[in-house]
Amino acid sequence: MNGQVRIWADESCLGNQFAQRKRPGAAAGLVACVDDAGAIRRYDYWIAEPDTTNNRMALLSALVPLRTLTCPRAIAFHSDSRYLVEGMRTWVPAWQARGWRRRGGPIEHLELWQELARLAARHRIEWIWVRGHAGHPENEYAHWLATRAAREGNASGGLVPSNFEAWLAERRAADRRGRPAG
Repeated sequence: MNGQVRIWADESCLGNQFAQRKRPGAAAGLVACVDDAGAIRRYDYWIAEPDTTNNRMALLSALVPLRTLTCPRAIAFHSDSRYLVEGMRTWVPAWQARGWRRRGGPIEHLELWQELARLAARHRIEWIWVRGHAGHPENEYAHWLATRAAREGNASGGLVPSNFEAWLAERRAADRRGRPAG
């Protein structure tokens, strides 16, 4: 395995409270790659869908970066989605052992779970749950990216150079001025 990768992912679904309306949503994240010399390269990603669910977006928040990593990696994957983290830690191994069957009926988003399991098998991934909206900068940044993408309905088209450092500096400056950061 070459270089370690740390991923912070989040999802957003606007309008979950509405049953008869479209619910735009997005998945996004920050990918930090550490090379053998210890240098860190950061990348962002985001995708949006016009009518979706948080669970679907949580799965896509993991699929998008894993689709881009072609060489086996050691990955620390951080998400505030218990659905995603518990799914990859517990449910997927059980479903695989039962031939992708679930005791309580069909598996929601089966094709996405199967693709995620296949892509994850190439790597050594630690699935880490983090409390959302608890002030963790990378998680807050992933949330900001996802919410923006859901509102704007756009996509990054893969990994793009990150704006995390500038975003963090802006947040810290706003905190010093006593104003909320965007």
